[in-house]
Amino acid sequence: MRVFCRGFAARWLGCVAIVGSLIALASPAGAAVSVNGLFSDNAVLQRDLKLPVWGQAADGEKITVTLDDQKADTTAADGKWRVDLAPHKAGGPFTLTIEGPSNKIEAKNILIGDVWIAGGQSNMEMAVQNCANGPEEVKNSANPQIRLITIARKQHAAIPQTDIQDKWVECGPNTVGGFSGVAYFFGRDLQKQLNVPIGLINSNIGGTTAERWMSKESLEAETTIKDMPRSQGANDLYNAMIYPLIPYGIKGAIWYQGESNAGFAWQYRTLFPAMIKNWRTDWKQGDFPFFFVQLAPFTGIVNQPQDSQWAELRDAQLYTMLHSPKTGMAVITDVGDEKDIHPKRKQQVGARLAIAARGVAYGEQIEPTGPIFDRLEIKGREAAVHFSHLGGGLEAKGDKLTGFTVAGDDKKFHNAEAKIDGDTVVVSSDQVEKPVAVRFGWAQYPVVNLWSKSGLPASPFRSDEFPLTTQPKSK
Repeated sequence: MRVFCRGFAARWLGCVAIVGSLIALASPAGAAVSVNGLFSDNAVLQRDLKLPVWGQAADGEKITVTLDDQKADTTAADGKWRVDLAPHKAGGPFTLTIEGPSNKIEAKNILIGDVWIAGGQSNMEMAVQNCANGPEEVKNSANPQIRLITIARKQHAAIPQTDIQDKWVECGPNTVGGFSGVAYFFGRDLQKQLNVPIGLINSNIGGTTAERWMSKESLEAETTIKDMPRSQGANDLYNAMIYPLIPYGIKGAIWYQGESNAGFAWQYRTLFPAMIKNWRTDWKQGDFPFFFVQLAPFTGIVNQPQDSQWAELRDAQLYTMLHSPKTGMAVITDVGDEKDIHPKRKQQVGARLAIAARGVAYGEQIEPTGPIFDRLEIKGREAAVHFSHLGGGLEAKGDKLTGFTVAGDDKKFHNAEAKIDGDTVVVSSDQVEKPVAVRFGWAQYPVVNLWSKSGLPASPFRSDEFPLTTQPKSK
């Protein structure tokens, strides 16, 4: 009888244990707290701003977040939680701890410094190992003060995603080879200059249009672009690769894109500033700095003036810089390739983005860009072009200036003679008696050599407002 009782009791207790386990698994109170994948080992958190940390948990669960000497508590609601830690100066390494009722997460080797998002299409995606001198760059890349994370390339997301599974890594030969060359060279130059940790978030996909990197609401709000073709599917990359990053603290963004929008260059004048505004609005960090790369020269060189969609896209990029606050543009007319849409000399691209950031984002007393068209002054048969951002003065890299064209009332452009006269360039042509407009570098592959003495090339420009080939015809 005693043996029977003992067997029954054991079976009864076993059933109770199984039922108890099932109840625990089914109970929201027993669910583990999670944190967004951005908060992994080796992450960089943004200095001098409040530090949002967020994730998921069952409703009502208490979460405690600890970093250095800070501790913050919150309670999950609607399956989510978030705390905002106080601003912290650059430093580290630290351990970030997230603790719930049933589990604790530790993210180790955390640095606090400046975080930059690197977005765009294939020229931003192009890996360090594929850039000029790539193997040597990879070999010499070890720097634990630079941290890298590449967001998994996901397309066709119909709704905004809330998390990522990607992890931060320290920069070095085993991690940087497949990372964005432009982003790495930008971060390398900044880290050397600023001597603070730099975090680079690599979020880009080749062959993509800007509207795919915008939210549905922002795109629909822009009436002048809402009727653009949506052959690639608007909003999907924003949903998959930008939205999950918000509201991670950032210093700013760098961007290299436009090739896929060249056929709609006129609309890009509205689209691109709207995309920048979209990101800034959703991040709720104010007008954070945003720097971008003007399209590189590409395709065969043409010696006579002609229309060019790429020239019109560069014009839209220049327009964006001049009309959007806290932006800057890297001009790369000297690093193109006639046969390759992906020029390999990305070191210059990253360096010029870093110069723009130092001048605009960090307030250094340097010119953030090369000469920019300011105004045109007509003097008889000559046109004097005035510039801003002179950078110590104008200079020609070569025997004489190239790339200038001039037009009269007939709006037909002719190759022009150009010479530097102080802080202006004087332009003329025997074929134009009364000039009304000047263009510079207006070609798919501009051959130009006007620079500032501080070492930056002048941006292509047009002084006119003549109708462009991508501009919708008036009804």
